[in-house]
Amino acid sequence: MRFKDRVVLVTGAGRGIGRAIAEAFAREGANVVINDINEEDANRTAKELAEMYGVKTLGYRADVTSYSEVSEMAEYVKRELGTVDILVNNAGFWTIKKFIDTTPEDWEKDIRICYYGTLNCTHAFLGGMLEKRYGRIINIVSDAGRIGEPYLAVYSGAKAAVIGFSKALAKEVARRNITVNCVAAGVTKTPGVEGFLKSVGGEEKLVKAYPRGRLGKPEDIANGVIFFALDESEYITGQVISISGGYTTVG
Repeated sequence: MRFKDRVVLVTGAGRGIGRAIAEAFAREGANVVINDINEEDANRTAKELAEMYGVKTLGYRADVTSYSEVSEMAEYVKRELGTVDILVNNAGFWTIKKFIDTTPEDWEKDIRICYYGTLNCTHAFLGGMLEKRYGRIINIVSDAGRIGEPYLAVYSGAKAAVIGFSKALAKEVARRNITVNCVAAGVTKTPGVEGFLKSVGGEEKLVKAYPRGRLGKPEDIANGVIFFALDESEYITGQVISISGGYTTVG
């Protein structure tokens, strides 16, 4: 119960990696807010985690690209559960196309969800952390943002922007006992990656590039998030860890 009574908010947590992260915190005693653009997924996951682990949960539908919706969520969560101690910016989206075939509309969606979503949520919840003099902000990025990936050019750029933002913010808030770190996921088996796997020739072909011999599981990413959230990790900030089975080795 390493996070007993801590308040954790995970964006895009109705399913996939976000749900695995939310469940990892609930298992450790945290009270968890499940944010998702899909209200049904958010409420179902919140109900299931409360029943499984006996913690307080909230399901909340908000579009992370809307600062007004995120601000309303922040006010509601504070009334219901108190100040958010740990924020996990997980919500994301990618357009799988050659860059020449993309449109400004494609760029807008990737950038607004991946980058502006992180800015909106961080801005909305950071004030409470500064007042409390405690906080853990963990941004789910991607190896695409570290080394670039074909067919994901704009997504790669948006995730690289999140990494730069995280490093800068980490320096601003470190003296207030707030850490900001990134977990860079490799290809992780969720419903959302099926299209990408097809575009690269299938899972069997892609696995050959992964020294560990398999693609990631949502639980692998959740384990990295838990590590950054632990009190024992309070001296680690402004860092990026790749969880990709050896696919990415960045100095």
